[in-house]
Amino acid sequence: MSLIIAEIGTSHEGSLEKAKDLIDASLSSGADAVKFQWVYADEILHPDTGCVSLPTGTVRLYDRFKSLECGSEFFRELCDYTHKKGGAFVCSPFGLKSLGELLSIHPDYIKIASPELNHYPLLNALCDYRNAQKSDGKNAIPVIISSGVSRLSDIEVAIEIIGRENVTLLHCVTSYPAPESEYNVRLITNLKHIFGIETGVSDHSLDASLIPVLSVMCGASVIEKHITLSRKTNGLDDPVALEPAAFSEMVHEVHQAEAVLRHYGETLGGEKIIEQLSEAFSPEKIRACLGDGVKRLAASEKENYSRTNRSLHYMRTIKKGEKITTTDIALLRTEKELSVGVNAEFLPVITGKTLFRDVKSGDGVKLEDFLYE
Repeated sequence: MSLIIAEIGTSHEGSLEKAKDLIDASLSSGADAVKFQWVYADEILHPDTGCVSLPTGTVRLYDRFKSLECGSEFFRELCDYTHKKGGAFVCSPFGLKSLGELLSIHPDYIKIASPELNHYPLLNALCDYRNAQKSDGKNAIPVIISSGVSRLSDIEVAIEIIGRENVTLLHCVTSYPAPESEYNVRLITNLKHIFGIETGVSDHSLDASLIPVLSVMCGASVIEKHITLSRKTNGLDDPVALEPAAFSEMVHEVHQAEAVLRHYGETLGGEKIIEQLSEAFSPEKIRACLGDGVKRLAASEKENYSRTNRSLHYMRTIKKGEKITTTDIALLRTEKELSVGVNAEFLPVITGKTLFRDVKSGDGVKLEDFLYE
């Protein structure tokens, strides 16, 4: 049976009551686990990254994330509440602070979101924690890694850091909404063979069941889908999330597909699933969704590759001739308006280097900004 995760994310909008309502709705709809996002704006964005349009108007994206910040007690209560209701608690950290606080409440799973696939300080800290657990004779905490807006080499580096024990890799298309025809679901099978770990899907498409059911057919052991109490509310991901009735339908369709595979076997069962899907979708649509299984950036996420993933940014305006300290630079998502910086691997290289020219707060760090002796 696949682990079905209801991605609540930040749809609670900072309300403990709404968060519990979302947990209730998720578990009542058949989810095995609920997932939250432990947000600190400073771990994700520079204040000048740009704006986002909401039903209430245009606001700075940084301020929107700032409004979603909740402390340890908030998530501790949600973790306890989830366990009391019989579900598993999953959460995504976005930096060292949120990771440390998350580990202190003992979640059932740690989820690494797609944009953090190259957040090497975060991945290394999680690896150290898992290694310490194993040294104490404990099982390493299970980790789920999402692989949207990534290349095969990005996934390889992340897995080499985290390791393969108790690690599941989710195929994902980082676009909101993600077109079903770009999902290339056969990649789930190929990623499992390439990396030798369990695989699944994080589905941002609008249809409730098409991608999840095809994912089960291709060997997915984890299905993740956003949930909301209403698509008309103001959560950042609510427009692409499933309302409880649709989420329940998705769970039913996934379990039905699993039953078909158990009864008929992988080959004949797959044919039966395709026959059933063909009653609602054209053969061309199904073939497009399955794809060729080759890992590549989907068309809808290509432009997001460098702007969504992490890169180094200046945190203050600095004059030519000054030396860079660790507090002058942060590993952030570029997002809307700022220039893209170099990868996290260059942080040790540029720390202590002298600036060759003036730079502005928020600028992406470039290697040509520095004098090399």
